[in-house]
Amino acid sequence: MKHKNSIYIGAKGKESLVDLEIPKNFNSQIIIFIHGFMGFKDWGAWNLVQKFFTEKGYGFCKFNTTHNGGTVSDGIDFPDPESFGQNTYTHEIEDVKAIVNWIDSQVDFWCGHLIGHSKGGAIALISGHSIPLISSISTWASIASIEERFPIGKELDKWKSSGFRFVKNGRTLQDLPQSIDLWKDFQQNNAEYDLKKICESFQKPLFIAHGEHDTSVDKENGLRLASWANTQLTIISNADHVFQSKHPWIKKTLPQELKDLCERTERFIAHSLN
Repeated sequence: MKHKNSIYIGAKGKESLVDLEIPKNFNSQIIIFIHGFMGFKDWGAWNLVQKFFTEKGYGFCKFNTTHNGGTVSDGIDFPDPESFGQNTYTHEIEDVKAIVNWIDSQVDFWCGHLIGHSKGGAIALISGHSIPLISSISTWASIASIEERFPIGKELDKWKSSGFRFVKNGRTLQDLPQSIDLWKDFQQNNAEYDLKKICESFQKPLFIAHGEHDTSVDKENGLRLASWANTQLTIISNADHVFQSKHPWIKKTLPQELKDLCERTERFIAHSLN
């Protein structure tokens, strides 16, 4: 079974794109990959990450969150800035739950494992611990705090007064809007979205990895997550925030650092099943 650019319905009843591949030697385990901020399912080498896991017998699902700025006709170049501006953490958590339900309608007898990159790592931690079909969570270069990603002081006051602020997309050079609802959503759910509390009480196998030279989300974030979860941080040597990949990725093989990360993650998942 292989779905490419199928449609699921997520937060606020909005449609978005999803891929699902089930290999012939399916081991009944499905990896669900959650992209990060300004990310999308077909960014860079994520397709090769899918190939890595399906060749080892895992099913693999990757999807665009409903409010990432993409549409069902264009899931890459952020043609819907208005939707991007209305995104919240709650929307993305609802999307993960919708994806799990969508997979469940496609596949009999399966067990899921979340992998979240960057901001997606936070989404994986928040959503994964409460979904029965999810057996383990892996974070790749995850943030350790949602609150720390927000502006403070005069910048926050300006955002509150205007209702919107703008963030630059370095690839498309768009100035993308962000509604103050993003901040309000966190304030309303800060107890449930506290990554420290979540990690300290985590009951499922948890793998935390970070690039040695991450300049977007410092590896100190990974150290905090691992400390709170009482586990060891896996450092990928010589790796940046995207583990030496980029967009577009035209090579037919993974960068060595990302391959190393995939291998370590797969060993963790396999061990978690024993």
